[in-house]
Amino acid sequence: MDTPIPTPVSELLDASNAGDIERFLKSFTDDGFVDDWGRVFSGHEGIRGWSDAEFIGKSVTLQVTNVTTNADTTIVSAEVGGSGFNGPSTFTFVAADDGVRSMSITA
Repeated sequence: MDTPIPTPVSELLDASNAGDIERFLKSFTDDGFVDDWGRVFSGHEGIRGWSDAEFIGKSVTLQVTNVTTNADTTIVSAEVGGSGFNGPSTFTFVAADDGVRSMSITA
């Protein structure tokens, strides 16, 4: 994979794989949100509740298989592992200089 991952997105992915909830939350902007198949979790506390139940709290691992970036939007294909959902997923990130504004998860 030759496409570089923008720093805010890379930091979020690294924090996820490390199981570091604090670093994961810090990778989002203050108004950031997660859209998990249409369920939206906003702000750091909303994201923490979702992550504790379904992401880092389930020992998620993300093996990146493809990355495409266009302006502020990065699409990451990954194999998801852990004790929750397992299998391929697509993560669409919208990044800003100060972090990730949104992370949307789809098939």
